[in-house]
Amino acid sequence: MQAPVAHKILGETCWLSAHRSLFWEGQNILVLSDMHLGKTGHFRKAGIAVPQAVLKEDMQRLLHLLQYFKPQRLLVVGDMFHSRANNELQFFTRWREQFGQVQFTLVRGNHDILANDWYASAGIEVIESALHIGKFTFTHDYCHSTDGYSFCGHIHPGVTVHGAGKQSLRFPCFYFGANHCILPAFGKFTGLATVHPQPGDAVYAVVEDSLVPIHHA
Repeated sequence: MQAPVAHKILGETCWLSAHRSLFWEGQNILVLSDMHLGKTGHFRKAGIAVPQAVLKEDMQRLLHLLQYFKPQRLLVVGDMFHSRANNELQFFTRWREQFGQVQFTLVRGNHDILANDWYASAGIEVIESALHIGKFTFTHDYCHSTDGYSFCGHIHPGVTVHGAGKQSLRFPCFYFGANHCILPAFGKFTGLATVHPQPGDAVYAVVEDSLVPIHHA
């Protein structure tokens, strides 16, 4: 795994990981979006054969991030869970017990429809709209226009990389605009929405276990 990449925002250092997360050094917060835990189980209940190994691989990546950065807080910017309770969420609650010292905060996304008492029992603080910490604002489905800088998820951003001839590939990415960042989907069982960088934007493609600057301010 490539070492995290430093990205400066309003004088704050954020470390980008190819594990599709961002670590805010000044506040000791690990930030990610769109985990969609339970999505594979949701599809299996509908008769679509999706291996449970997808969930376990996502949780292993999160385990690595928590052990590497040792954050005080894990902040999920929406869609931590995909749907209603299933066996995969029971797997998560058992996994969560390993990190009782880490504060888990969820900015509720459109897929986060579990009952409030379920989140409470799992030790997850739920924020309904937007979370403001210092210069930064965290939302799910759109980035606020503020005097500071905002972070959101929801669209699962991807960037197209063109090769020789007409060949092209799409990869998940971090998208940094002038006053907002769109985070990549943490869950690998998700689609991609192509973003189109503008002059001055910074984009890092997640290519296997590395971050590749595609468009840098």
